[in-house]
Amino acid sequence: MFDRPFSTWWGTPLVGLLGGFLASQVGWPLPWMVGSLLAIILVRCLTPWQLAEIPGGRKCGQWVVGIGIGLHFTPVVIEQVLSHFGLILVGALVTSVSSVVGVWLMLRTGEDRATAFFSSMPGGSGEMVNLGARNGAMLSNVAAGQSLRVLAVVLCVPAIFKYLMGDGGPPSHGTVVDWRWLVLLFPLGALVAWGWQRLKQPNPWLFGPLLISAVISVSFDLHIGLPQGGSQLGQWLIGSGLGCHFNRAFFRRAPSFLGRTLVGTALTMSIAALCAFGLSTLTHLDLRSLTLGMMPGGIAEMSLTAEVLQLSVPLVTAMQVMRLLFVLFLAEPLFRYWDRRLG
Repeated sequence: MFDRPFSTWWGTPLVGLLGGFLASQVGWPLPWMVGSLLAIILVRCLTPWQLAEIPGGRKCGQWVVGIGIGLHFTPVVIEQVLSHFGLILVGALVTSVSSVVGVWLMLRTGEDRATAFFSSMPGGSGEMVNLGARNGAMLSNVAAGQSLRVLAVVLCVPAIFKYLMGDGGPPSHGTVVDWRWLVLLFPLGALVAWGWQRLKQPNPWLFGPLLISAVISVSFDLHIGLPQGGSQLGQWLIGSGLGCHFNRAFFRRAPSFLGRTLVGTALTMSIAALCAFGLSTLTHLDLRSLTLGMMPGGIAEMSLTAEVLQLSVPLVTAMQVMRLLFVLFLAEPLFRYWDRRLG
């Protein structure tokens, strides 16, 4: 895990902490994630100091956040989520299909089919790079497109939601801390994450802890939460890790490609918001939770936003997980079919 010299990353947690603290003082949404993310990007872009990612830091952040998200699941919530399974399926499908807009933009401006397709799919960055490698995509552009999409969603969506909603409603989830259960959940979550990683499954350090935490929470109807500061710790570690993917060279490389990625992301977000409005009108479910569930961002980031704003974390998480599964299992077969037809 500790594959980087200490001298390259000792400053990363400190800069991230400073950014998170300043963001929390001015009232930014998701301050410990967004603040640490922006602080590290600014240092890497404006100074010669190229902060490196904390070894294992982002995994630890996902581990903590995954446990916290899973604790939002209870038997009553699971019944509600299952009763709207068709809606979740439709929402995830719409989010996946709307990425066609980004593919079309890339093709119109000269990108090859594989690069246009896999850089625009709203899946995990590592997974899309791997799929792109198998299908002849330009991997640097796929990685850049995926990273920029997540950055845009993380910076824009929480800010827009907080501007429209303020600080959210009163807490709807129990905040009782039961250390007996937490002492059991964290090692079990790490064990499942390790096994998930050994099987080369996507996002193991988020999905593993989330799964074991949700199963135990539902099975024993726990109604507990993380201790004060637990969520902020996860945000800080994830934000600090994300920020290390960006520097001046990133933003200078192929600015037209990055611009098209931003436009495609904005259009995808707009389509998702419109479809969420339609689904909310038909079903009378909370528009804000539906919209957040359909945003093309990361599961951890969108679920944390739902938690901070007191929205339905399980509904948002279910829609985000379903969308990721759609992309992971259908992206490559659909691309190969499309490529054969055009070829």
